[in-house]
Amino acid sequence: MEKIILTTTDSATIAGNYYPGNAPRGVLLVHMMPATKESWGEFAPRLAEKGYHALAIDLRGHGDSASGPDGYQNLHDADHQKSILDVEAGMAFLRTKNISEGDIALVGASIGANLSLQYLAAHPGVKTAVLLSAGLNYYGIETLPLAQALRQGQRLLLAASEDDMRRSGSNCAAMATKIYEHTASDAEKKLIVYKSAGHGTDMFGKESPDLAEEILAWLR
Repeated sequence: MEKIILTTTDSATIAGNYYPGNAPRGVLLVHMMPATKESWGEFAPRLAEKGYHALAIDLRGHGDSASGPDGYQNLHDADHQKSILDVEAGMAFLRTKNISEGDIALVGASIGANLSLQYLAAHPGVKTAVLLSAGLNYYGIETLPLAQALRQGQRLLLAASEDDMRRSGSNCAAMATKIYEHTASDAEKKLIVYKSAGHGTDMFGKESPDLAEEILAWLR
C-alpha cells in the first residue's frame, strides 16, 4: 500500500491509500462520514489481489485530507457538495495508471455512495458503481434524479440494512429500495437488503450473501 496526496481543482489536498493492481482496471473507494480511507482497509487489498488498482481517499474534512481529521463537523451542505471534486481527483489518479474511464468503478458508503452516484450520472463513460447505504438526500446530494439519469450500459449495485435508521427517521433499506425503483430502466441494477448489518462499510462480513463477495462479483 502506498500513501499518496492529490490536489483537487479547487486546490484542496486529498490523502489516499493506493493499492496497486496488475490489471488495467481500477476501483475508487469513497468512505462514509465520519469514517476515513482506513475503513476500506480489509476490502481494498482483496481488490488488489484480484488485479484491481484500488484507491481509498479521505474526503475533505476527514482523516489526512484538507481540514481533517475533524473538520467535517463544521462543513455546510455546500462544503460537502464540493467533495465531488475529491472524487474527480481520485478518478483522475487512477486514469494515470493507464486505465480507461470505463474500467474504473466507484464503491461508496453513505455520503460516499451519493457522491459515487453523482459522478456516475455525470460521466456516461463510467460503467459501474456500488452504493452502500445511499440516502435520498445527504447534504443536498439527491439520488433519485441521479438514478433516473443513468444510461444504457451503466450498472448499479445497492446494498443497505433494515436495522439502519438515520437521525432523520429514514430507513436506509427503504431509501435504497426507492433508489433502485427509480433507476433508469436502461441501466443494469441489483439490490441487496440485509436484516441487521448496520451502516455503510459496517455491513462487511455481517450477513449472507457476503457483501465483499457480492461486490467482487458485480465488478467482474
